[in-house]
Amino acid sequence: MYGVFLLYPLARSVQFSFYAWTGLGPSTFVGLENYVTLAQDEVLRAPFGHALVLIGFFALLPLCLGLAVAAVLNRARVRGLGLFRTVVFLPQVLAMVVVAVAWRTIYAPDGPLNAALSAVGLDDLTRTWLGDYTWTLPAVGIVGTWVQTGLVTVLMLAGMTSLPVEQYEAARLDGAGAVREFFALTLPSIRGEIAVALTLTIIAALKTFDLVYVMTGGGPGNSTTVPAYEVFQRAFRTGHVGSGAAVAVTLTVLIFLINLVINRLVEPRESR
Repeated sequence: MYGVFLLYPLARSVQFSFYAWTGLGPSTFVGLENYVTLAQDEVLRAPFGHALVLIGFFALLPLCLGLAVAAVLNRARVRGLGLFRTVVFLPQVLAMVVVAVAWRTIYAPDGPLNAALSAVGLDDLTRTWLGDYTWTLPAVGIVGTWVQTGLVTVLMLAGMTSLPVEQYEAARLDGAGAVREFFALTLPSIRGEIAVALTLTIIAALKTFDLVYVMTGGGPGNSTTVPAYEVFQRAFRTGHVGSGAAVAVTLTVLIFLINLVINRLVEPRESR
């Protein structure tokens, strides 16, 4: 089943990337030409740069926020922690199309965000968020931060609550404060959870499609195109299946390499 539904389609995608094909009729073998074009064409390279920017919003920022929130909640031992986990995890349950439609409404020129800014006298900050070349990509990234922070927080909390209480008690007896306790005990002990969180969020950032498709359609211009959206455009709209397959294969290799590096750097010491 794994071979039929994953390995075979992957092998076929690699095969398509060596051909010039419109999706109908005969194809022409072009070797590495699609990959050479990908390396030389700025329009094709730009989506990968946008995806790398989104990693900061989908992975790095949620990791920092999730660590901070989880550390505070774990140390404070607040009541209703189970309910809080459920609430912060809700964005993961929602369909991304629903999330995209909701945030597109928030970002609308007459939407709640601009209305709130105007209400507090910050009219100069109001703008067409999804029509501004400078702010559109960060606006999409903020949605990714909102979605992924709950997942990271739950993962970090799971790791922190499983740590022995005796270690913290000994550290506090030795005079360790909250910050030193976090960096000396908590952070090294949840390296495995950090590796899992970064793996999941980086993959989500690099394969983002639905948010871009619904919120911006890759625009304005090509300012928010990402690799997955470029694959869709080339393979299903412009009839460049070989070029789209080359982008897809390159994206797959990039995801594998980045997560390999992340896991080698963050994996628990005892597993080395």
